[in-house]
Amino acid sequence: MQKGAPRMDAVIEARGVSKSYLRGVTVLDDISLSLKRGEMVALIGASGSGKSTLIRSIAGLIPIDSPRGNGANAGQIHVLGQPIQRGGRISCSRALRARIGVIFQQFNLVPRLSLLTNVCFGLLGRVPSARGTLGRFNDDEKRIAMQALARVGIAEHALRRSNDLSGGQQQRAAIARSLVQGAELLIADEPIASLDPASSRRVMDLLADMNRNDGLTVLVSLHQVEYAMKYCPRTIALKDGKIAYDGPSSALTPAFLNRIYGAESEELFLPSFGAALEQGDGLHWADTEAAINGNGHWSEPATIVIPHAPTVAMTKSHAKAGRLSA
Repeated sequence: MQKGAPRMDAVIEARGVSKSYLRGVTVLDDISLSLKRGEMVALIGASGSGKSTLIRSIAGLIPIDSPRGNGANAGQIHVLGQPIQRGGRISCSRALRARIGVIFQQFNLVPRLSLLTNVCFGLLGRVPSARGTLGRFNDDEKRIAMQALARVGIAEHALRRSNDLSGGQQQRAAIARSLVQGAELLIADEPIASLDPASSRRVMDLLADMNRNDGLTVLVSLHQVEYAMKYCPRTIALKDGKIAYDGPSSALTPAFLNRIYGAESEELFLPSFGAALEQGDGLHWADTEAAINGNGHWSEPATIVIPHAPTVAMTKSHAKAGRLSA
């Protein structure tokens, strides 16, 4: 492998990624991470930790900072083996964008168009741009969109305007659009933040199904840890623009996150979920560890980095799953 080239098995590889806004406000601070093909990884953090900025940087929607002397390979993001950010500039071809699905909290559907037409827009990378921009799709393309709508469970609403549907239905339509697109990587920025619990579970079930049955690599930012523990074998936790934890989601108990985030950790758990974990109900270490060890996606040791905490108590399960470094 050439020096500076991305790893062959990496779908996402970020090296020395930093992002600052005006007045010297640093949002991302020298972040490096890698996702293998077929992983489903959660990105968590308290408000202002940099989750959305990192998601948008990886998706090539905002430029990262130029390297600050961190080495020849710093300040780069490769996706699917191709550069998407390099030297402080976005470098992303139309062909690469067609392989990346992006889902936002806001759904990004055209309100007055039908659900069917909105889903057909996922084909823009594969149809003539003039016809696609005008929303003129043929019967075969509409059939593909209908199949995607059926898979996410809302085919009966295909001819309704998107703004007449519930938030959960609109988010499922956004997922159907990614299915039609044929994306190999799905990046989701808090896709369930504005949804009720039932709709949130449906959306996360769909993402997990696409990961499991379609081999789709998924990076999803989540504000509530219980969904990370249930759906994602691996979690990356951000704090103040840095990676504070990267390892098995099974480690994310309220007590453990309190050591990383302090009082801010309270916003990452639903009260009932935290209480259930403390009482021994709900998810268990063994369940999550079995999922990690059995899915074949990820076997590297976890790394836990907690600034200013020279000693952190670890349970027996923590010790099996990863290593701790101050």
